Amino acid sequence: MDHGTNKAGPARDDMMKKELQGELKADRALRAEEDHELEPSGEDQPEVSRIAGGTAPGSVPDGMTPEAVEIRTEMAQHLRRSLYPADRDTIVSTLRENNAPDRLVALAQRLPENERYENAQRIVESLGLSR
Repeated sequence: MDHGTNKAGPARDDMMKKELQGELKADRALRAEEDHELEPSGEDQPEVSRIAGGTAPGSVPDGMTPEAVEIRTEMAQHLRRSLYPADRDTIVSTLRENNAPDRLVALAQRLPENERYENAQRIVESLGLSR
């Protein structure tokens, strides 16, 4: 066996083995990891939004109350996309079929009869809960 061509060598192998055993026993990395947090903009650079669309997930869009966002979300959960466009009676019957809460059914019954709705947002708007 030619030890001259082995780049690590037996001593280095033993050292690496001990390091690996320590990591396995600790169930975590023992080496310091580089921090991957974004750093703030420099003094001469403009502020940058971390959110691509400008609205943080879970926040309330302009013109909507937190209650309206909650109602829109629940409506969307109980009404499938293939339903649209739909009229009031179709929306009410679908909500009942999907065991939606009574308050959602009651809200849907307040919708004007002669309109068709393209999505949950339009339903919320028609109820006067959004812009």
